[in-house]
Amino acid sequence: MTRSTAPSARTKVHRLRELARYDRSTINAILDEATVCHVGFVDEGQPFVIPTAIARINDHAYIHGSRVSRMLKLLIAGNPACITVTLLDGIVVARSAFNSSMNYRSVVILGSGEKVTGEDKKIALDAFTEHLIPGRTQDIRASKPKELAATTVVRFDLDEASVKVSEGPPSDEKSDYESDVWAGVIPLELKSGKPQSDPRLKSGIPVPPYIRKRKT
Repeated sequence: MTRSTAPSARTKVHRLRELARYDRSTINAILDEATVCHVGFVDEGQPFVIPTAIARINDHAYIHGSRVSRMLKLLIAGNPACITVTLLDGIVVARSAFNSSMNYRSVVILGSGEKVTGEDKKIALDAFTEHLIPGRTQDIRASKPKELAATTVVRFDLDEASVKVSEGPPSDEKSDYESDVWAGVIPLELKSGKPQSDPRLKSGIPVPPYIRKRKT
C-alpha cells in the first residue's frame, strides 16, 4: 500500500516532518530488518517500555513471551500500546555539536494487540525463528504442547504506523563550512560474528550453511 499522508492524526509526524514517511513498503522493510522493538504501555498509571523480539507477517507485527508476562496480559486485555523500532545507520559528525546527529530509520506503531491462537500461533512462532535465522525451522524440533501453552503471541495491525528516515551528510551553518574541522558520517552496521559451537554439541556436527552465510 502506498501512502503519502499520515493514517491518523496521532501518527502524523510534526517535528522534522520532512523526514516522515507513511508508505507500507518502507514500514515493512524496516520491520523486516529489525530484530528488537520496544513496547510502551501503562500499568496502573505507571508507564513501562520493554524491549522484545519482533517479527512481521503480511500486515501485522508480532511480539511474544511468557504467558505470565504482565505486559502481554495487559496487551491481550486490550490496553493500548506504542511499539517502536529504530535502526541506527550512522553518526553524523557536523562542524558543531548542535548540528551533529545520527542517521536512522524508525517506525512507530500505535494500537491494541490481539492474542494469536491455534495454527496461527505456530506460524507466528516459526516466523520469529525464521526472522532471526532463515532456514532454521527445517532443522529444529517442533514446539511441544507445553511450550506452546507457556507462550503468548500478540499481533498488532499496521494501520496506524509512521516512519522517520534521517540520512545523508551533516547540515551545518553556512559560516561553519569554512571551518578546518573534519565533518562527515561514520557508518554503522550490525554484523554477525563467527558462529561459536555449544560446548556440549555432539562431535562431528558442522555449522549449517544457513548459519555460516548469515551476515546480519
